[in-house]
Amino acid sequence: MKDALFGGVNAAVLTAMREDFSPDLDRMAAHAKWLLANGCNGLGILGTTGEANSFSAKERMAILEGLIARGVPASTMMPGAGVSSITETVELTQHARAQGCRGVLLLPPFYYKNPSDDGIFAFFDEVAKRVGGGIALYLYNFPQQSAVPFSLNVIGRLLDAHPGVFKGVKDSSGDYANMKAMIDAFASRGFEVYSGSDEFLQKILAEGGAGCITAASNGNSHWGGIVYAKRTGPEADAAQAMLTATRKAATSVALIPGLREIIARSTGDAGWRTIRPPHLPLSQADADKAWAAWEAAGALPLPGLMKQAAE
Repeated sequence: MKDALFGGVNAAVLTAMREDFSPDLDRMAAHAKWLLANGCNGLGILGTTGEANSFSAKERMAILEGLIARGVPASTMMPGAGVSSITETVELTQHARAQGCRGVLLLPPFYYKNPSDDGIFAFFDEVAKRVGGGIALYLYNFPQQSAVPFSLNVIGRLLDAHPGVFKGVKDSSGDYANMKAMIDAFASRGFEVYSGSDEFLQKILAEGGAGCITAASNGNSHWGGIVYAKRTGPEADAAQAMLTATRKAATSVALIPGLREIIARSTGDAGWRTIRPPHLPLSQADADKAWAAWEAAGALPLPGLMKQAAE
C-alpha cells in the first residue's frame, strides 16, 4: 500500500525494565534506535509485547516522553493507547498526539466480554469525538488475548462515521483470511492492514496490505527489511523464510519472556530478562530451548545486535 503512515516493518518493542520493575529507558531507547537502523520502519511501543497493561497510564506517558527525550523520533512510534476506559484511552491518545506521534494502537474495551457491534462502535465513536483529530487511530485485533474481535461491520461503520481518522488495523488473529477480507473491503479507502504475524509479511504486501507490527521483529527485523524492500525474488523469499523460522522459534516458548531471553543472550545484557509479574522469566530449560530454536533457525549472530551491549 502506498503512502501508509507506518508502511513496512514495525517492531512490537519490548519494554526494558530495572530489577525493581521500573522502566529502563536508556536500555529501551538504545534497542529502539538499533531496530530503526536494522530493518524497522517504525516502532509499536507499549503493545502486548511491551506489556502495556502492566503499566499505569502515568507510567506509559512517562515511557513515551523518555524515549523521545533520548532521541527516538516521535514520528516513528505508534504507542498502545487502548484500555477499557474511554477516559484513559482518550488521555493516552491526546498525550501521544501532543508528543508528536502520528498514530496510536487501540485495543477494544476488553474487560466486558461479548459486547455487541453496536457497543464496540459506540465506544470508538466516543473516543474519536473526544480525541478531536490530529492523530491516526489504529485498531488492534487480537481476539485470543482481548476476547473482543473487530468485525468488518464495526470497521466499516467507523470509517463512515470518521473519515480519515481510523487509519488501519493490526491483525494478530493469525487468520490470514481475516486480514485479506479487511484488505479487500477497505484498502481502497486508504485503510492500512498490518499483520501481527511475521510469516505473513510477504503475502500481505503482495495483497495490498501495509506491512507488519510484530513481536519477533525485536530480533528478526533485518530480514523483514529485506522482504519489504525486495517484495519478490530469491532474496526476498529467503528473507521471508527466515522470518517464518524465527517466528516459530520465538513461539516455541512463552513469547514475551522468550524474546527477552533471546535479546539478553544476543546482547550479553542479562537485564533484558527482567519482566513484570504476572509474567515470569523462563525456566532454565525453556531458556535453553528458546535459544536453541533461535540458533537452529540460522538467525545468529543477529546483524549489529551485539553492538547494543557496548553502546
